[in-house]
Amino acid sequence: MTLTEEIKELCKAKDAVILAHYYVDSSIQAIADYVGDSFYLAKVAKSVPNKTIVFCGVTFMGESACILNPDKTVLMPSPDAVCPMALMIDKEKIAEMRSAYDDLAVVCYINSMADVKELSDVCVTSSNALKIVRNLPNHNIFFIPDGNLGRYVAEQIPEKNIILNPGFCHVHASITSQAITNCFKEHPAAKIIAHPECRKDVCDLADYLGSTKELIEYVAEDDAQEYIVCTEKGVLYEMEQVAPEKKFYFVGANQICPNMKKMTLEKVRDCLVNMSPVAVVSEETRLKASIPLDRMLELASQNNVVPEMAL
Repeated sequence: MTLTEEIKELCKAKDAVILAHYYVDSSIQAIADYVGDSFYLAKVAKSVPNKTIVFCGVTFMGESACILNPDKTVLMPSPDAVCPMALMIDKEKIAEMRSAYDDLAVVCYINSMADVKELSDVCVTSSNALKIVRNLPNHNIFFIPDGNLGRYVAEQIPEKNIILNPGFCHVHASITSQAITNCFKEHPAAKIIAHPECRKDVCDLADYLGSTKELIEYVAEDDAQEYIVCTEKGVLYEMEQVAPEKKFYFVGANQICPNMKKMTLEKVRDCLVNMSPVAVVSEETRLKASIPLDRMLELASQNNVVPEMAL
C-alpha cells in the first residue's frame, strides 16, 4: 500500500477530511479533499460533516477550524508551523488603540492567533477585506496584523481612517520591484500578478492584484500566456492544474513559506494514526474568537451595507 493509499484508508476509518492551503507542498494538495485560501477553508471547515478535520496549514488555520467547530477534532500535522506575521500584534497594542480612538473597529486579518481574534470585532481575509471594511459603520479602523494588506485596503477606501499595524508576511515582503523588473526584461510578454500582502512598489507594478484564489482564477480566465507571479510558490500546483498550457515565473528563492512546507505526507499519516497533535483553544477564548469569525462569514456573504453593530 502506498503512503497516499494509507492516508485515504485512515481518513475513511477515522471519518476525517483533509483541508489544505494553496501554500503547502503539492504532494499534500494532491491528496487533500479541499484545497483553497483561508476564507474558503474556513467556510469548508464549518460545513463538512466529518468528525475529524486534518488541517494542512499553519497553526492559526487549525485554531480557526477549532473555534468554528467545537464538536469536531481538528488535527494539525505540524503544530510547529507558526506564521510569523500572526505574532506581530499583541493585546496591549489593541487596548492602546481602543483607548486612543472612539468609534473604532478592530479588523483582524484571519492570519492571526486566537487570543488576538478574541479581542477583535471582525475577521477578514484578502478576498473579502475590501467588502467588509467598506461596509462597516465605523470610521476608524485598526487593521491588524498585516500592514501591507491594510495599506492596500486604505488605498481603496480613502473615506475611512485606517490605522496600520507594522506587521508583514516575510514571503511577500521579500519580493522586490527590482527583481520583478529584471524578470520582466527576460519575459516581456508576461503579465505581473501580485497578492496585496506585497509591498506598495510591487503592487504598483502589478497588472492584477488579488487574493491567492483570485490570482488562480485570473490565470485560468485571462488571455495572456505568461505570468510573473508575486506570491508564495505553492500556488504553482493549482495554476498548472487550471492553465497547463501557460508559463509561470517567480522572482526569487524566498517565495517559499518554510512553515507551510513543514507539512509532509508522513506527518499527515502519523497524525491520523495517533489522532494527534490536536488544535486546542480554551473554551473562553473559543467563545470570544468565534464572534469575529462568524461575523466574517456572515458579512462576506451579504450584498448590502452592514447595519450598526455593537462592536
